[in-house]
Order: sequence, then C-alpha cells, then structure tokens
Amino acid sequence: MLYFVPTPIGNLGDITKRSIEVLSNVEIILAEDTRVTARLLKHLGIVKPLKSFHAHNEHKVLQVYGDMVANGTDIALVTDAGTPAISDPGFLLARYCRERNLPVNCLPGPTAFVPALVVSGLPCDKFYFEGFLPVKKGRQTRLKGLATCPCTIILYESPHKIIKTLEHLIPYLGMERQATLCRELSKLHEEVLHGTLHSILEDLSQRKTIKGEIVLVIAGSDY
Repeated sequence: MLYFVPTPIGNLGDITKRSIEVLSNVEIILAEDTRVTARLLKHLGIVKPLKSFHAHNEHKVLQVYGDMVANGTDIALVTDAGTPAISDPGFLLARYCRERNLPVNCLPGPTAFVPALVVSGLPCDKFYFEGFLPVKKGRQTRLKGLATCPCTIILYESPHKIIKTLEHLIPYLGMERQATLCRELSKLHEEVLHGTLHSILEDLSQRKTIKGEIVLVIAGSDY
C-alpha cells in the first residue's frame, strides 16, 4: 500500500492518531525533506528508514518506489507540512500506482488552505484553488484568468514573493478586491489580515521582514 500521510502545518498537536499509526507501521517513509521529517519522527518516537522524494528527483525514483509497492512494501509519503500532492510532490507517484492498479490510500488531515478559506469569511461553497502561480511562463495568462473567476480564489505564496505577487494581482483584479492573507497558520505567531489587495500590500510593504508560508484568499469577481 502507498499511504499519503498529512503532517502538521505548524502545531504538532494537529497530527492524527491514525497518521501516527501508519507512520509507525510502514516499512519506508518518503519525505520531501528528510531533515524536516526526521524531526517530526523524533518528536513522535518513531524510527523508520527515510528516503527523499521531492520535485527534483521524483521522475527518477518513480518506478523504484512504485515497484516496491507492487512487491508488497508498505510505503508512506509525507511532505514538509500538510497533505502530500497539494502543491507538493506526490501526484506522479499516485498516478503511477493507479495506472498499475496498485493500492493507494490518502489519510485525512492538515492542509493550509482549508482553515484560511474558512476564516476569510468569503464564500466557501465554491472556490478555485490555484496554488502557486507560475513564476514566469504563463503567469500573465493565469492572472487574466483569475480576474474573471466568479468564485473565491486560493493562492499559496512564499514570504519573499508575496509583495510582488500582490503587485501583479492588483492591475488585473483591482485595488479594492476583498482578500484575506493568512500567515504561520496554527503556529505561535499566526496572523490573519483582512482587507483589500491594496490594504494588505500596504501593510506588508511597511515591514522589514515577512516570515512563514502564506495563503492568500481572494473574493471572486461575482462577490
């Protein structure tokens, strides 16, 4: 079996009992960053072989781990935080196994965009998850598409790119488009900023440093 195991996005208390059981019982754990996962496993008192599985090697090792599942090995895949394959490595391995009728199981658990969407106060019945915008190629096309998206939009962004992303969004979506920015979710310094794209940009532009991964929730064009 290939297990997709969500891990805490910040607060270690968010890991589920079932996730701990699976990590304790599998034979190998594939990790986006073995150093990050090693710290989590030490906290949980779990000792298991750790292997790297990330965006830079997933094509090379895909068949190796797929064949191991085919031969009866139980493998868990984790990312640094949250649910694997949600804007993180994992999709290719899931597809590889499904195409070969190999068993795949994804446990429910932490993911950053759900709490951000809920606390935003924006409509949750329909939403569009963009994840990370393209850095260069295709970025302008995506921004044009987001401008007319009728439902709530969810973006992921890194702290050192968020100001530039807001500056790129405003010409397409407008200064007054309602938005919520969530930073450091579930951690000690969790922050939620409600306002417009312009007011959030103004706030962040006055800071010397910005830390923590960011979820930006934006009102749709019909809001």
